Amino acid sequence: MSIHKGRVFSLKEAEPASGPVIYWMQRDQRVTDNWALLYAQERALEMQEPLIVVFCLVPRFIGATIRQYGFMIKGLSTMSKKLARYNIPFRFLDGLPQDVLPRFLLENGAGMLVTDFNPLRMPMDWRFRLADRVDIPFYEVDAHNIVPCRYVSDKPEYAAFTLRKKIENLLPEFLTNFPLLVKHPYYDDPEPGYKIDWPKITRTLQIDFSVPEVDWLTPGEAGACSALADFLGERLTNYEPQRNFPDKNGQSGLSPYLHFGQLSAQRLALWIQEADDSAESKKALMEELIVRRELADNFCLYNPYYEKFNGFQPWAQKTLNDHRDDVREYIYTQEQLEEGRTHDPLWNAAQHEMVATGKMHGFMRMYWAKKILEWTQSPEEAMEIAIYLNDRYELDGRDPNGYAGIAWSIGGTHDRPWGERKIFGMIRYMNFQGCKRKFDVETYIKRNSAVDLFTKVEL
Repeated sequence: MSIHKGRVFSLKEAEPASGPVIYWMQRDQRVTDNWALLYAQERALEMQEPLIVVFCLVPRFIGATIRQYGFMIKGLSTMSKKLARYNIPFRFLDGLPQDVLPRFLLENGAGMLVTDFNPLRMPMDWRFRLADRVDIPFYEVDAHNIVPCRYVSDKPEYAAFTLRKKIENLLPEFLTNFPLLVKHPYYDDPEPGYKIDWPKITRTLQIDFSVPEVDWLTPGEAGACSALADFLGERLTNYEPQRNFPDKNGQSGLSPYLHFGQLSAQRLALWIQEADDSAESKKALMEELIVRRELADNFCLYNPYYEKFNGFQPWAQKTLNDHRDDVREYIYTQEQLEEGRTHDPLWNAAQHEMVATGKMHGFMRMYWAKKILEWTQSPEEAMEIAIYLNDRYELDGRDPNGYAGIAWSIGGTHDRPWGERKIFGMIRYMNFQGCKRKFDVETYIKRNSAVDLFTKVEL
């Protein structure tokens, strides 16, 4: 096989049957550079059977709004046309996977089922429930991580340094080029003329339509390629010196594409390797792209409380408990925070940036979450509000990176104890004056002014 066996995890052992191979697409919503799709095609070619790609659209998903659903649906629409050029039919099912997929598999006489990897609790539950309801081989392929999450470690890693060495040892084995997807020779469309009514699908969603979609980036693989080319050509050289300065345009801007799987992290890593740019910038980006992203997946896979206080390390739980009754100078409600109505103009600007654009600068995400801990009644409330706001407004909400980042900011996850202080205990502290010494906060605040941005979203 051209796909490393370390990427493949068996969810259901059974003898392969005759019939098409079904790739149930979830997290990796692309045709190009998709290990799960490549594996499904490889098995279909071995079996001399058709290949069908299926996507199950649940009517609501962990607080997602039309901002996230719209971006995803537009990407899937363009992807379905690209699949057709490879003689691979695309089918859209409405409902929970464990409810709608078994019937689809039976009606199409499926011989094998393949899906991609997602460490979040709800998609994991979907997969295991589905495995109990099928009697054909069912495989999960990690198409999201460069070094597969289940393969690199079988336990929760304490910090980046404990995972980094494991990844570095395996990277030469896994950071390889992709085989090409081929035009599938065994083509048998079960429903010739099948068409998807994308506008109708959008109208039937049971979600919040009050958070508007954004128009500063184009969804789908083509949009991802364009954004990638822009970053590699214009900003990679200055990534290391500028990435942590919110007043500058130093970040990649690729996280929405990576989150929805419209861009392969492995393809990005291969391009970075070949780029003739600053070695420091390339090293910094590879650290974020590989070690930090994969540490977040590890956190969510092996920590059942990844979005809860109980998921913090024992030292962090103890220090926060010790300071649970400390007096807060400011207390804000969820509504006040959501509307960016605090005494801190820098925090307000970060909230406004997220509400209006669907993306907050990475450095500001840390400051933003830590202040929520400082301005709410408890760490539990801080986690709940931070996750609610992140998942409601960020294009890349409901992502392991988001959960790990919030847990790092509020609960010291993947961090170490620092000097003890009020409310935070030994959790790392950040303040306005520290930000002011680091970057031009006035430029950032002015760019994300409340009047301008809230006019756009009509809060």
